Amino acid sequence: MRRKPMEKRCLLIVTLLLGLLPLSISRTSAQQDTTRFRVVVNLVQLNVAVTDNKGNYVPGLHSLDFAVTEDGIPENIATFEEGNGPTTRLVDESPSTPGQIRMQDSVSGPSLQDSPETLSSALAGANVFILFDTSNYMYRGFVFAQDAIADFVRSLESADKIAFYSYSRDLYRSAALTSDRSEVVRGVRTSVAGDDAALYNSLLLTVRDASQHPGRKMIIVFSNGPDNASMVPPEDVAELAQSAGIPIYMISTTEAQLEPVSTAVFERMSAATGGKAYFAKSWRDEKKAFASIRDDLAHLYSFSYYPKANPNRGWRSIKVQLVGERSKKYHIRTRNGYRPIPNRFSAGNEPASASESVPN
Repeated sequence: MRRKPMEKRCLLIVTLLLGLLPLSISRTSAQQDTTRFRVVVNLVQLNVAVTDNKGNYVPGLHSLDFAVTEDGIPENIATFEEGNGPTTRLVDESPSTPGQIRMQDSVSGPSLQDSPETLSSALAGANVFILFDTSNYMYRGFVFAQDAIADFVRSLESADKIAFYSYSRDLYRSAALTSDRSEVVRGVRTSVAGDDAALYNSLLLTVRDASQHPGRKMIIVFSNGPDNASMVPPEDVAELAQSAGIPIYMISTTEAQLEPVSTAVFERMSAATGGKAYFAKSWRDEKKAFASIRDDLAHLYSFSYYPKANPNRGWRSIKVQLVGERSKKYHIRTRNGYRPIPNRFSAGNEPASASESVPN
């Protein structure tokens, strides 16, 4: 029987999501198969930019200034942080009760422990993943792009950790997530231009890597635009990033605007995940774009919540609003939802050995 296009798309999304997650598989016999889905409550992490009508950041807001709903259900903010400031813990415990089955934001990575020390450590600073286009589309201005990335790496707050990846047809993890700026800059300087561009394949793998880390994270993509070697559609990568709570910032050259498809994809993907898209006309504009992202990172409000009981196992809509008169004066930018995926455990509540199906 032939599948309808929508059925095929849903199947592809589910396959990609399961490929990103450690799936625990029970191997009991058919007679003894009493497996079920046991779900652990994770924090849902939100990165929120608040600006006025002139585009200036609005500092000094507090948790009580925000109202968060998930599928219309009011949520209680559990942790709150402004920029790289200290993390304020507002909820002492997960609201789950023994035996209660809850959905988790599984794609967001490891669960955060309940101790205030662990939460503060996990949420201090941000994990910044830089993905650099080294395909044959980037021959022109390659060195200028490297300079802009290196300057950006040096300028980040000391609390931030950085990973540097490059891609053409394949993904190259040139510098794993680290606080050592010199190691990252070395990865930037040793990258070379080469093959066809598989941007969306590489971005999917970068989302997977970033989602393994708790706390704030972002992906910055420097790309000249076209993708001629990926097997993964950009819409599915964008949904995965949304579900993982990872804003994607896209920096591209003016040449990318010559291809309307790439321009539209970059703008949609960044908007859906709470990031931004930049199109640089010169190497000076590239540096300005990185400076804008650095300012964004320093002014983001980061808060999290434990989702209340919700029967919806599909796409969940998130809405963040300001309380009172502020809602009329200021604008909010953040992701608008996520898709929770349960982990499968054995009846004894002990996970079996994990396997991962996404090729490296």
